[in-house]
Amino acid sequence: MEESEITNKSIGSTEIDSFVEPNVDRSSQNALPRTVLRPNTYSLLDGEWKFQLDQEDRGLLEGWYLGHKYPHTAHWPGSVEEHMAKTRGEVQAAPWQDKIIAWYEREFTRPEKIESNGKTMYQLTFGACGYETRVWLNGRLLTDIEGGDVHYGEYTSFSFEINEEHLLPVNWLTVRISHSMDAEVPRGKQESHVYKRGGIWYQTFSGAVRSVWLETIERNRLRSRVGVFSLIEDSLVRFGFTTRIHDPGQYTLRLHVYEREGENNQPLASSDFQLRLEAGQKQQHVVIQIPNAQIWCPENPHLYRFEAQLIDHSGYAAEIGGHFGLRKIEARGRHIYLNNSEIYIDGILYQPGTATYEEMRRHMYAMKELGCNLVRVHIAGIDPRIYNLADEIGMLLWVEVPSPHTSTKRSRENHWKELLRMLALIETNPAVIIWSLYNEDWGAQDIATNPETRQYIMDTFHYMKIKYPQFLVVDNDGWQHISYEGKLKSDILTSHLYTPDLPRWIELLDQLTAGQMEGVAAFPLVVGDQYFFRGQVPLIVSEWGGFGFSDYGGPNDLNERAERIKQFKQELRKRPIAGDVYTQATNIEDERNGLIDPHTGALSVPAGLLNSGQDDGSCRSN
Repeated sequence: MEESEITNKSIGSTEIDSFVEPNVDRSSQNALPRTVLRPNTYSLLDGEWKFQLDQEDRGLLEGWYLGHKYPHTAHWPGSVEEHMAKTRGEVQAAPWQDKIIAWYEREFTRPEKIESNGKTMYQLTFGACGYETRVWLNGRLLTDIEGGDVHYGEYTSFSFEINEEHLLPVNWLTVRISHSMDAEVPRGKQESHVYKRGGIWYQTFSGAVRSVWLETIERNRLRSRVGVFSLIEDSLVRFGFTTRIHDPGQYTLRLHVYEREGENNQPLASSDFQLRLEAGQKQQHVVIQIPNAQIWCPENPHLYRFEAQLIDHSGYAAEIGGHFGLRKIEARGRHIYLNNSEIYIDGILYQPGTATYEEMRRHMYAMKELGCNLVRVHIAGIDPRIYNLADEIGMLLWVEVPSPHTSTKRSRENHWKELLRMLALIETNPAVIIWSLYNEDWGAQDIATNPETRQYIMDTFHYMKIKYPQFLVVDNDGWQHISYEGKLKSDILTSHLYTPDLPRWIELLDQLTAGQMEGVAAFPLVVGDQYFFRGQVPLIVSEWGGFGFSDYGGPNDLNERAERIKQFKQELRKRPIAGDVYTQATNIEDERNGLIDPHTGALSVPAGLLNSGQDDGSCRSN
C-alpha cells in the first residue's frame, strides 16, 4: 500500500464480538489503543512520515506547516529519541539536553464523502503524543475537542473534529512536538533538570509514542469516556457518560447490557433515559440493574458488555461499546476487602519503559504466571489495551500519576491536569483498584514543611474519594504520608523497605507492624499532625527486594534469589500486613533486578514464586 493510501476498517464492538471465541484475549483484537469502541470506520495513519528536528525553533517562524522539505523519514508510532538515532545512523536512542523540537508530516488521500445528511463528521485522534503537540491539516491549525490549540501531556489520547470542507483530494497532516527537561511537568522516571539519567532515572521516551487515526463520528454523540461504579449487593451499576452535542435538543440515552461471552445476544438489562441537551459537553450519570449479576475477581474475571446509544429526535443513533465488571474494593481496619472478602495483595512493580504493546502483553501474562494478583504500574503511561487485558485475565492494577520532579505551584497544576486526563480514560476497568498521587515525594519534596503541598494532596485525595469511590487512593507512596488532625489522608499506609539482610528485614517488619513511624523507611512514614497507628488502616510494603540491583544488594544467582524471595515473603505473611509489591518485573536500563525477560516474557525464577497461596474468597456470591 502506498503511504498516501488509507484503508477503512470496521472496529465496532458488535463486529469484533461475532468473530472472537470465548476466553480469547480480546485486547489483541483491538487495533487501536483505546478501551471504548465505536461501530464505525477508521483510517490508521501509522507508518512512514517525513521528519526533521528543529532545535533552533525555526519551524513556527518559517511556517513549515504551510510547506517544507523534510530531509528525513520516521516510523510513527515511535519516539523522537529513536528517530534522532536513525537520522544519525546510530543504533541506540539518542539523548538530548534541555529541549527537543521535532516536526512530522505525511500525506493521505481524501476519505469517501460522508453521506449522512450532516449527521456524521470526521475525527482525528492521537493515542498519545507530546509533551506539547500542535497539529495542522493542510496548513490550518487544529483546535482539539477540549478547546486548545496546543495539547499538553504525553500519556493519554486527544482528538480533533475535522470539518469535511477542509479536506482536499490529497491532504497533508503536520505535527510539531516539543519537550524539555522541565522538572515541573509530569515525567515519571524520565530524566529532568533535577534528576539526571543513571541509577533509577531513565532516558526520555517522548514524541509520537502511540498510533494516530482518522475515523467517522457522529456530530451528536457519546464520547469514549465512560465511568463505571458498581454496587454489588444490589446488582446495580452506575454509568457516567459524556455527551458531545452540536445540535441542542431532546435526546434518548439507550443502554443495553449483555453477557460478554456466549451465544445469547439478548440483553440482560436495558433502559432508556430522556435527556434535554444543550450544545457542548455534559456528564450524565445513569443507573441500571443487572439481574443475578456475577461479580468480577481475579479467580473469575467475569465481564459484561455494554452498548450505549445517543438517539436524536429523528431516530438517528450514535453508539459506543465496551466492557465492565462488578466489583467492590474497600480498606477496613488492617485489611483490604475485594467484594466484601479479605484479600492479600501479591504484587509486583512494573515499569514498562520503552516496551512495545506486544511486549507488555507478554509481561502481563508472565506476571500472572509468577503468582501475582496485582501489578503496580509505576508512574508511567501504558497502552490502554493493557488495562483491558488485565480485566480479561483477572489481574488487579495499581496505577500512578507520572510525577513532576519539583514541588511548585505550577508543578501541582500540571500534576492535577495529568491526573484528570488519566482518570477520564481509566474508569471502566474493574482491574484498576488503587491510585497513587505521588511516589516517594517526587514532585512533592517539601511535603513535610510546606502546608500548601500537603493541602493540595489532601484536596486531591478528598476529590478522588468523592468522585471516584471505586478506587482506593494513596497520597504519597512509600513514606511521608499526610496526617491531618490525626487522620491519615491515604486509604493505605505504605512503606518502601529495602534490605538484602533477612535479620534486618524481620526487624523492619516488626517495627512497621508495631506502629513505629520513624527509622523504618528512608523518611518518616507520616508527616503533618501527630498520627498514632493502632491498626486502623491496612499496611502494604509497596516496594521491597530489588535483588540484583547494585543499590539494593541481594543475590545475583537466580536460584539463590528465588530462595531469598521465598524467605522474605514468608516473613511478610507471618504479620498483620495487607499486601506487598516485589520490585520488580523486568530489567530496565541500569536497574538489573527483573524476574522476567523484557522481550520474550520468559521467567528467570520458578512460576508461582510470588503467590501466597491463599483463597481470598472474593468471588463468592454476596
